[in-house]
Order: sequence, then C-alpha cells, then structure tokens
Amino acid sequence: MPELPEVETIAQGLREAVGRRIVGAEVRWARTIAAPDPTVFVQRLVGRRLLGVGRRGKWLVIRLEGGDHLLIHLGMSGRLVLEPEGVGEERYARVLLMLDDGRRVRFSDPRKFGRAVLTVDPEEVLEGLGPEPLGEAFTPERLREMLAGRRARLKPLLLNQRFLAGLGNIYTDEALWRARVHPLRRSDTLSGEEVLRLHRAIREVLAEAIDRRGTTLEDRGYVGADGRPGTFNRELAVYGRVGRPCPRCGTPIERIVVGGRGTHLCPRCQQA
Repeated sequence: MPELPEVETIAQGLREAVGRRIVGAEVRWARTIAAPDPTVFVQRLVGRRLLGVGRRGKWLVIRLEGGDHLLIHLGMSGRLVLEPEGVGEERYARVLLMLDDGRRVRFSDPRKFGRAVLTVDPEEVLEGLGPEPLGEAFTPERLREMLAGRRARLKPLLLNQRFLAGLGNIYTDEALWRARVHPLRRSDTLSGEEVLRLHRAIREVLAEAIDRRGTTLEDRGYVGADGRPGTFNRELAVYGRVGRPCPRCGTPIERIVVGGRGTHLCPRCQQA
C-alpha cells in the first residue's frame, strides 16, 4: 500500500497540472467513487480548474475551482499518473480525468480497494486522522503523551491512522529499527530516551523516503505521477530483508507476524 512518502511524491507530481481545467471525466469502476453518485461525480468535475494538490495522511487532496475537493485514497494497489496525450489504454484504469492541455490524470487500481470522494468539506473524510508525523505539532512531547495514554503494542499502534496519519508497514518497520525498539513493546513502557529516538526515526525515515520519491518494491506496484519508480528501496534496513545481515550489527534480519502484518526486525538491535 502506498504510504506517506509515496502519496506525497504523487502530490508533488500532480502539482504540475495546477491551473489546468478538467474538460472530461470517465468512471470505469463505479465502486471506486465513494461519494457522490458516479454520474454526479462526473458532472461536478467537468469544467473545474485544479487549484491545488495536497496530502493528509495517505489521502491526496485536490482543491478544485468552485469549492469542491477531490480526495483520493490509493488503497492497496492504486496508481495516480499524469500522462501525456496519446498514451494507450490501461487495463486497470478506474477513473480518468481529461485536462484542457491534452493530458489526463489516470487512476488505476488492480485490486479495487482505492476510493475517490468529491466533497465541499474534506474534514468529512479526514477528521478522524491522527497528527501528521512531519508536521510542526508532532513534537517528542506530543508523541510521549500519545504513547503514555495507550497500553498497545507499538507496531499496530503506529499503523493505526487515527493515532498517527501516514505510516504503513514499510516505514513503521524501518522507524522501529532505527529507534532500536521492538515492535511488540507496549507503548506506555518506553523511556524518555526511547521516545526521542522513535520520534526522530519516524521523521527522518519519512523525509529521506520523500527525497528518494518513495519505495518501489520488486512488484513495481508504486510509481510517481510521472510514472517513475521510487528509489528508497535501496536504503531499506529491515523491510523485505529476511535472512540478510542487519546494517548495524550484522545479525540476520527476522520476520514475525504482528497483528496479522508481516514485521521485519533485527533480534539483536531490537530486543523484546
């Protein structure tokens, strides 16, 4: 599933289309549109100019002329690509937005878990999300308060979008490894130093991944809005590296299952 760095990379790429007008729209999989009705969705989009592209957690937020906002969640396998005129058909295209310069925005989604919402008030969709991990309000003190108020295992807690918005399996594993904290540690048992390390690790790994356009794995499921892959996969320390040496101590990386999710760690650096 695309996580915060991948969604941020796509948002940056789509900003190239800001100022363009939507001259046509096509919904090829009606269930991709969570609201409103697909027919109304198309009617409200056509003729609108793109005014801005942002991100909240794993949601893309496209601000449109007239007050509407188009919110897109990529689900497990979604791609959002800004492609030039003349590009051929794509098997898994679910929604197409044609722009006045001949280009189009194509939302493809093989597994069909992605969703699009057109709304005047984005908070109708986004209000339950936790703080942004790269935002100014997410301080070490804030994280300490958040962790101390829970008695949950760290890995599932960090994956909870109502707790902290944007983290997924890859960057949670990488941040916990950097912080030297075991994914099964209970949140209210972290020391002050461990909280500082975890806060720093979360922000650093996300920022570095954004700089490298996100992580494209072997399945090449994720690409940016320009169709290019991300390169942070070259920097991964534990995710997807079972049996390979830990970059810090040389111990073979292990994989366990936490809350139904495959979880990668170094058993020496991240002792339970």
